[in-house]
Amino acid sequence: MLENFQNIIDQLIPWAEWVMLIFVIGGGLFLLIVSKGLPYRFFRHSIEVLRGKHDHPEDKGEVNHIQALSSAVAATVGMGNISGVAIAIYNGGPGVVFWMWMTALIGMGIKFYSCTLAVMFRKETSDKLFLGGPMYYIEEGMGKRAKPLALFYCMAGLVGVLPVFTVNQFTQTFMEVVQPQTYISLSLFQWKLVVGLLLSASTAWVIFGGLKKIANVSVSLVPLMVLLYFVSVIVVLIQNYTAILPAFKLIFVSAFNFQSLVQGGFWGMVILGVRRAVFSNEAGLGTAPMFHGQSKTHVPVQEGLVAMLGPFIDTIVVCTFTALIIIVSGAYLDTTNNGILMTLSAFENSLGHSGRIILMLLVSAFALSTLFTYSYYGTKCLSYLTGRNSANTYNIIYIISISFAAVATVSLVVGLIDLAYALMCIPNMIAVVWLSPKVTKALQEYRVNMKL
Repeated sequence: MLENFQNIIDQLIPWAEWVMLIFVIGGGLFLLIVSKGLPYRFFRHSIEVLRGKHDHPEDKGEVNHIQALSSAVAATVGMGNISGVAIAIYNGGPGVVFWMWMTALIGMGIKFYSCTLAVMFRKETSDKLFLGGPMYYIEEGMGKRAKPLALFYCMAGLVGVLPVFTVNQFTQTFMEVVQPQTYISLSLFQWKLVVGLLLSASTAWVIFGGLKKIANVSVSLVPLMVLLYFVSVIVVLIQNYTAILPAFKLIFVSAFNFQSLVQGGFWGMVILGVRRAVFSNEAGLGTAPMFHGQSKTHVPVQEGLVAMLGPFIDTIVVCTFTALIIIVSGAYLDTTNNGILMTLSAFENSLGHSGRIILMLLVSAFALSTLFTYSYYGTKCLSYLTGRNSANTYNIIYIISISFAAVATVSLVVGLIDLAYALMCIPNMIAVVWLSPKVTKALQEYRVNMKL
């Protein structure tokens, strides 16, 4: 049964690849042109907004700027950065990293527009809570006739936000580093199932706590795991400092290799970079606007500027570090390692056995933060579809999927998520492009008011 499911996904993936290229890159370039690159000029100002310099105590919302960004980044700074980059290099070579950078830069503009729209068209409930995200700016911004687009987005989102990739790669890391079968004689399948059940239990404890607990846990985990990751990577880079510049050269030279052996040649490599960048930073998916739509602000543009930092942190910074250690350590030359095993090899080559332990700790922190935040997205999608609070229903499905993902193959989960992401991009990017004049006008007014 799983093999038949895998075959169906494999047949649909080529279609999904072109959807991402057209809607994410095409739509992102359109936004870059109509905005004349204005959001990028306010990069420094966005950091000031994040720090609370322009906050107003009377602003309505559930979480502040830094909580919204941390929760959104917690959902993206995870296995997509550690394992996703390795998969990209395994399939497309070092040159694919360059196209991930380009997609991230374009994605910053998409994040600005989509998260501004999330605040601009959010709805306030009778409980004084805010509902934001693609489904709301599609319906409220484009009108009732566009509601089928919102429904389509939510149906795709129910699958797209399942944590199957994160769980799968965490389980693979755990089995490789800890090797529990040497202590207790269980089969590989049984041990993977045990890991899945334990992850299900820990995730259930957090996600039933609601948005504020998720935000608080994310804020606590994100700075700690990013700091530990940076320190570990810097140690690896110091040990291999002579290979850093050659690594960058290899990335740039390989990026424009028109005789690339990647399936699909040069354009195959570009598309792979787009897929993995979207996997990493969610630009174009519309998931981050659900969190940013809850922010305490009465100025939508400010939240858009804060959200714009997400792809920069996620792909330009974190993914670059991962790519560098994989290249400078020579781990990318071993074609037997794919995904998290390639990153594990990079750490072990430079840090020895302690590198395996460090990566296990990092993967645990990244994976848990992703698990804690992604459930929120799915509950909002299902609640919109049913017209009532369906959080408990979706959370049960979400928790069950964790155990399934622990025993599934990496090719199955990657294909499933890539396909769902492509379907999510279609309605979201149509809405973002359609409503972009409203955001552009608001940005220009904000520039005048703030005298920027």
